[in-house]
Amino acid sequence: MPAVFRPLSAPDPEHGTPAQRSPALAHDHSRCVNSALASAERLCLAAGARLTPLRKRVLELVWASHKPLGAYELLDQLAQEGHKPAPPTIYRALDFLLQHQLVHRITSLNAFLGCTHPEHAHGGYFLICQHCNTAQELDAVAGITSAIDAATAAANFTVTHGALELMGTCQACQHSAELSHDKN
Repeated sequence: MPAVFRPLSAPDPEHGTPAQRSPALAHDHSRCVNSALASAERLCLAAGARLTPLRKRVLELVWASHKPLGAYELLDQLAQEGHKPAPPTIYRALDFLLQHQLVHRITSLNAFLGCTHPEHAHGGYFLICQHCNTAQELDAVAGITSAIDAATAAANFTVTHGALELMGTCQACQHSAELSHDKN
């Protein structure tokens, strides 16, 4: 049977729309990055914070990937562009981006992911694929948030940093595994 090629935007009769197959295919990525950078500039301006060219480039590199990036991966990418910042410089840029809620730290991976909701303070809920390392921030789920709030209040515990990192297999990797299983 001949292979059927469809544009990425076309629905696949067996596996649904691009958004259902993979978050990476579900949107215009350059628009996503540009929107994040514009939002960062607006939020920093409103806060009186300085989004230096290096901080902006680090944020852009983080957003350019659906995979959380570590500081040394960022250093390597900057070095490929001809920049030579020292590790402390990258960590200071990342600290600034964290402080202004423009990125999240994915603790289990010691890496960073662009924040999809930087305009308001929130803990993060993340889906992390253990096969392809993509990560996706979920919108806050009221039931989960209220359960965590109730549990911490009952324990008289003050949360200073909260994130929920769920490891598993993304839809694209599940689909890929199904395809390889079907071939066997």
